[in-house]
Amino acid sequence: MRILLAEDERELADALAMILKHSHYSVDVVYDGQDALDYLEGQEYDGAILDIMMPKVDGLTVLRRIRGAGNAVPVLLLTAKSGVDDRVEGLDSGANDYLPKPFDTRELLARIRAMTRKQTTEADNLLHCGNLTLDRNTFEIATEGGRVRLGNKEFQMLEMLMANPGQVLGVERFMERVWGYDSDTESSVVWVNISYLRKKLASVDADVQIKAVRNQGYSLERKE
Repeated sequence: MRILLAEDERELADALAMILKHSHYSVDVVYDGQDALDYLEGQEYDGAILDIMMPKVDGLTVLRRIRGAGNAVPVLLLTAKSGVDDRVEGLDSGANDYLPKPFDTRELLARIRAMTRKQTTEADNLLHCGNLTLDRNTFEIATEGGRVRLGNKEFQMLEMLMANPGQVLGVERFMERVWGYDSDTESSVVWVNISYLRKKLASVDADVQIKAVRNQGYSLERKE
């Protein structure tokens, strides 16, 4: 799951980014409202965390502009203001939730989970392909042959593959969604994590496999 974090206090932003990444989120971090607006207009995110008091463009203006453009990405507002009028203004501008500073990171994570959770059944937390199940809550894959927990990047990559079975996903798409828009990580890291995933799929006797399509990417296919 990919999150945009817009917070002008750099130490706080970097600390929150580390917490989010540890919690299996892919995070892009920006430090002003104009960058937040540019990223939200040009990229696809599963959620956004916007500080209200940011330079260049404030968080409320960013929120109003993306909502005016039809962008329905879930948004959590962060602010040092805690008055009722401030909360009402944020929610009326299109925010999904509002968290005043200072806050406990456990509450932040809980609010992110709540705002990005699909309002359907608990079964949506499970992805299936062949005899393989991926649990989005526990980050585990399971078959009748066993169960194993995935690492952060492994989980995000397999989630993408299982959500798009049979579809070839390019290396650039993995890099953008899992490592982030501004990552300077070498693209070879995709192959490394694919290798790890293949070993884990084999360890639980999965009847699906990750196939490489030359010069195109990878797809999840049923074994023949």
